[in-house]
Amino acid sequence: MDTKQVLTALSAIAQESRLAIFRLLVQVGAEGMAATRIAEQLDIAPSSLSFHLKELSHARLITARSEGRFIIYSTDVVVMNNLIGYLTENCCGGVPCGPVARDATTSPT
Repeated sequence: MDTKQVLTALSAIAQESRLAIFRLLVQVGAEGMAATRIAEQLDIAPSSLSFHLKELSHARLITARSEGRFIIYSTDVVVMNNLIGYLTENCCGGVPCGPVARDATTSPT
């Protein structure tokens, strides 16, 4: 990913509803979810949902496919992984690091 693509993706998810949509679609996986179900799950008005889905699609974070009379949205896992890879490319100075389990609400002692 280049910097412009990363900024577009980060801008797309830097909004509460779009982040919630993206996280929901990550949870449901490749099966995806119809727009009507996304609206019901997240209590988002259809007109607002349409706008948010367009923004996420423009950022290439989600894809859409037709199934009968429904449009099914799912996360583009390749783009998501590329974004994560870009953000962590130089993590730990190039030395492999393991996950750190720490509650962000606690302060170091």
